[in-house]
Amino acid sequence: MIVMQPVLEMYASDGFDLWPVAEVRSSFLPLSGELSPSEVGTAVMRIAGCNDIDPDGDRPPRPAAALDSFLHGLLTFDALFAAGGLRVTDTSTGVTFLPGCCDGLEDWRDWHQVVDGRVLGFGHDPVSPTAERFGDTIRLTVDAEQSDSPVIELGVPELRHLLAGVERDLADFAALAADWASRYLPGHSAAVTAAVARVLDLPAPGS
Repeated sequence: MIVMQPVLEMYASDGFDLWPVAEVRSSFLPLSGELSPSEVGTAVMRIAGCNDIDPDGDRPPRPAAALDSFLHGLLTFDALFAAGGLRVTDTSTGVTFLPGCCDGLEDWRDWHQVVDGRVLGFGHDPVSPTAERFGDTIRLTVDAEQSDSPVIELGVPELRHLLAGVERDLADFAALAADWASRYLPGHSAAVTAAVARVLDLPAPGS
């Protein structure tokens, strides 16, 4: 069976105390409607952290308050980034296709272009995962730089089905994040909810 999950690339959250977070022991956190509140907090922390960059250009200056400062990039950047992407696992062979260094969860819809024949590359040396179409087959190569790289192959209809599942998982996570924000970030709830929807390339809340 082929399993496709939207995942965030994770790092240690040692010392983070702006809201409750969970300890994530793996390198990637799958996003879905099954996360606990502390796991949602971890995901929001990671997404905000990816965009926690000092302002430049026309963006307003970083606020002094710790919470406002940490959320500033998430709430003011036009183009948001979330380290991660889509993880694909073939449970029958044990092969796993992971997001590469040039991948971002905000670009997950680009996978639909593989169906149209575009070759997608998600990273470069030391690991270069690629996705491409050969006739009616989609081939996911774990590392295109290796001639004997493990691959996952699936049909075009199956890829479309899996991507529909990814969209449901992301929408379910976004709904959890909205509820979470109303509880843990009441002063920023609407703005954080809208920003999470944007970084996941989902419709704005209420649209």
